[in-house]
Amino acid sequence: MNAIMSKVKLITGLFKTRVAAEAAVDAILRRGYTRDDISVLMSDATKSKEFALQTRTHAADGAGIGGAIGGTVGAVLAAIAAIGTSIAIPGVGIFVAGPIAAALAGAGAGGATGGLIGALIGVGIPEHRAKVYETGVRGGGILLGVESKTDEDSERLEKLLEDIGAENVRAE
Repeated sequence: MNAIMSKVKLITGLFKTRVAAEAAVDAILRRGYTRDDISVLMSDATKSKEFALQTRTHAADGAGIGGAIGGTVGAVLAAIAAIGTSIAIPGVGIFVAGPIAAALAGAGAGGATGGLIGALIGVGIPEHRAKVYETGVRGGGILLGVESKTDEDSERLEKLLEDIGAENVRAE
């Protein structure tokens, strides 16, 4: 069990609003993580509604990324949503970006018949929590995930997400 306890943990939390999700991303970045450490899951409808303007205004181009690095919180979440490793789970209407997307793509889970629940289970989230997250994402929520660097960081990240308003925060 000790080997498992010292492994990197995936800390996940569900946000009801884009503003709260952006605040969490900003706080995670201030802890020394990069946008490449952060996974974002949302419905295609949420992505279209919340990020259409940034996508059309090139938030993912050099200027957008420069602004994100400079601390423009909204641009960071838009950049994660617009570039990097991202997949859409066919027939489910779910968009995934970040390390979870890379893991799913590597496992071929993007086309899995289990949809979002199967994909989340595939990255180590228990089935009962995956069902809660699926309901939240389908209801317009944004699921964030970050891989902690240490056990101590896991606890800090869990508290951070909870303090910003995430629901169902867990470490797997």
